[in-house]
Amino acid sequence: MADPRRSPLARHGRLASPGLAIAVVRVIAIGLCVVVVAGLSLAAIAFNRLDGNVQARATALPGDQPTDIPEIGAYSGTVNMLLVGSDTRNGQKGHYGANPGSTLNDVNILIHISEDHTKATVISFPRDMYVSRPSCANPEDTKQQLPGATGVKINSVLEYGGLGCVRDTVADLTGMKIPFAALITFDGVVEMSNAVGGVPVCVAKRIDDDYTGLHLSAGEHTLEGVTALKFLRTRHGVGDGSDLTRISSQQVFLSSLVRKMKSSSTLTDVTKLYGLASAATESMSLSSGLANIDTMVSIGRGVASIPLAQFVLVQYPTQLYADGVVPNEKPAATLMAAVKADKTLKLAKKQTGATDGAGSVTRGDATSSPSPSGTSSPSPSATSSGDAVDLPSTVVGQTVEQETCSVGNDLGRR
Repeated sequence: MADPRRSPLARHGRLASPGLAIAVVRVIAIGLCVVVVAGLSLAAIAFNRLDGNVQARATALPGDQPTDIPEIGAYSGTVNMLLVGSDTRNGQKGHYGANPGSTLNDVNILIHISEDHTKATVISFPRDMYVSRPSCANPEDTKQQLPGATGVKINSVLEYGGLGCVRDTVADLTGMKIPFAALITFDGVVEMSNAVGGVPVCVAKRIDDDYTGLHLSAGEHTLEGVTALKFLRTRHGVGDGSDLTRISSQQVFLSSLVRKMKSSSTLTDVTKLYGLASAATESMSLSSGLANIDTMVSIGRGVASIPLAQFVLVQYPTQLYADGVVPNEKPAATLMAAVKADKTLKLAKKQTGATDGAGSVTRGDATSSPSPSGTSSPSPSATSSGDAVDLPSTVVGQTVEQETCSVGNDLGRR
């Protein structure tokens, strides 16, 4: 017969097990709740931080209208956005040489995404191009109109009338409506290049530029931080030392950046996306129409599927005049008509810009003597469409699919 004195102990043992299990489950559940709540809180803090940065740097452009915030997904329809780079040293953390005391828009790039999101065109406007500046709203007092003028260099417009005036000047020049604009400074370039983990660039001939402090041997380099900024700034050290050949060298960087973004997991990696968004919101001033995280994400998703061969980078056609350049009207009209009609752009095999310098060459030609403008024929995949437009030889550029190398010179030595 079982010892009756052991029964209570047995019953106590059976009762203890489910109690312990419930306790363990309860602890795990509480832990999971803490993790989830903490995660959501951090996400909310991160989003609020980004949104706060965006709103703090938002710039209202003349004629801006309230727009519906898009749902997360590819942006619908045509996108025209102006990216302006300023040489200002005001408020900059880094030391970038002597402060000229100016706020010049030395970089002016119009990004056009076709309505069906199958093509993208990136148009660079030389900083020394003489243009007509329209009447602009005074950024200090929007009720006041600043008078327009003819024959002014485009890089003087930002200091005169702010980001909105630059947007209006480019819109008048190109005949395109530009609802989005962004302003980036030296610090911003440094932060953005760091956020993407550097950009690989090819150098065909050694670059030695004592003006910017850039010294790169021939070969492949991954550029980030201040070095990336120096590369984008160097004029004396590439091509013929002009801003026109600097643009071609900048396209080496930009095309490589696009290739890296599309080939890596950047568009699907939350950590990378947050890093990019954080760097952008902390270092760029955005027009009010663009100053929304959902809008930025939607535009980014809109370009994700564009083939590399349909990503075309060009200079706005110009010809030499006095101490600068002026628009070369006939090829410029051909270019802009094709862009506005969302045609496939077919670059000329032999390109002849306003100068004879070569800012870049295709990677396969890097060991040979570069031809004027430093570019070659577009890839076959870029010209297979039946709606292709043959661009004049005076339109200088490349597709993102073309791997190019910057060409150094001996002009950068002091």
